[in-house]
Amino acid sequence: MASSAVVKRSSSMMKSVMGGLRVVAASRAYASVAAGSDIVSAAQNVSLQKARSWDEGVSSKFSTTPLTDIFKGKKVVIFGLPGAYTGVCSAQHVPSYKNNIHKFKAKGIDSVVCVAVNDPYVMNGWAEKLQAKDAIEFYGDFDGSFHKSLDLTIDLSSALLGIRSHRWSAYVEDGKIKVMNVEQAPSEFKVSGGDQLLSQI
Repeated sequence: MASSAVVKRSSSMMKSVMGGLRVVAASRAYASVAAGSDIVSAAQNVSLQKARSWDEGVSSKFSTTPLTDIFKGKKVVIFGLPGAYTGVCSAQHVPSYKNNIHKFKAKGIDSVVCVAVNDPYVMNGWAEKLQAKDAIEFYGDFDGSFHKSLDLTIDLSSALLGIRSHRWSAYVEDGKIKVMNVEQAPSEFKVSGGDQLLSQI
């Protein structure tokens, strides 16, 4: 039975460590979505960009993927993270889903999606480096519009990253969020990993 719990983020200033660099980040109390929300309605007119090479982008005329194509009529596990090639994202977050892909499929999950505020070409190179493209669908949110719509952005300029995504995960059925987990700080990896979400489905 899917849990409907939402992990709270404190409203105070907090210090975190990201890839060895100390970051001071202001956090809000909640994302604008929670269990029961429709993720497609929350981010209306927003599309994501599937990870691909530059040549593939040119040949596709820089096409984007509407959220309805990703979520409607499907059981989807999605997780967001601060950025490609960053420490926790590469060493822990993505591997926690890649290594559990068969368990997710056994639970009837149609797709496991990773999204970050990066362009799709960086996401493609990173996915290939992690050897995760066959297991996980990687998408770029190049201008942050998806995460802004969900109130899941965070300013990581002190780490030279600019506006990025909080670290989070969700289980979504036909566009409806069943489970939503958000870390208190971008460096933390306590509630958004694959093992945790697997136990909530």
